[in-house]
Amino acid sequence: MFKPSRQISTFHIAGFQHHEGPFALDELKPGKKLKMVPEPDNPHDPKALKLCYKKRKRGYVPHGKNEQLALMAFYGHKGVFEARVQKVDPEAEPWNQVRVGIYVKDAR
Repeated sequence: MFKPSRQISTFHIAGFQHHEGPFALDELKPGKKLKMVPEPDNPHDPKALKLCYKKRKRGYVPHGKNEQLALMAFYGHKGVFEARVQKVDPEAEPWNQVRVGIYVKDAR
């Protein structure tokens, strides 16, 4: 029987080192949900999706991984996806310390 994966994307948080990210390493554990918030007025990328944990920006979905997610959010389907921490590596370079997966939520 075919069983599809719920994961549709994976990446390291863009700009993690600039948005208090390294100070949050103790809080970010695998499985923790991150809130994706569209930033259509972002001067660098109108498709920007910031990633927040405990109401604080930790970085962004990387450019090139955000287009379809931003399109779905624009049309009101933001709640179809969830971002979850997959891996935290305090020894890695700051821009590679947190790996995130984007998953399709179960409709049940």
